[in-house]
Amino acid sequence: MTKVMTKAVFTTVDSPLGELLLVGQESATAPGGTALASLSLPGQKGGAVVRDGWVRDDEAFAAIAGQLRAYFAGTLTRFDVAYVSGVGTDFQQRVWHALDTLPYGTTTTYGKLAERLGLSRAAVRALGTAVGRNPLLVVRPCHRVIGADGSLTGYAGGLEAKRRLLDLEARA
Repeated sequence: MTKVMTKAVFTTVDSPLGELLLVGQESATAPGGTALASLSLPGQKGGAVVRDGWVRDDEAFAAIAGQLRAYFAGTLTRFDVAYVSGVGTDFQQRVWHALDTLPYGTTTTYGKLAERLGLSRAAVRALGTAVGRNPLLVVRPCHRVIGADGSLTGYAGGLEAKRRLLDLEARA
């Protein structure tokens, strides 16, 4: 069986957090023909970097770029984005789906998120690792997960970016 190769495309979007890198794949089923695979912040731990063979295509990301601008302007509270499917383990996908349901302007703790998913206390560390491997910062709101004592912990884009995102949402 031959695997169909998809073309990786990317763009950058200016934001209050710095230049965001958006990476996607061509997809016949995604609106605009591109599904989002990664959204990285400048200096992000484990963030995507542009690779040989990737094609810059600003138009392919016009809709998500508009949504990001509206989010940072405080007028968008929920993203409507087609994601690349099949990324991550089943466990990661389960955790990421739970992140997608966290309401704008709210926070939860790692423990409460684990409880919501029916995980044991011993699984909280694994949940934290899955949250930390979220490839779609900002649009998949892992920044809304905080420590049990209310502290800001563990954000691949850096704690200052996490603070800024939470402050933005608190002002709405």
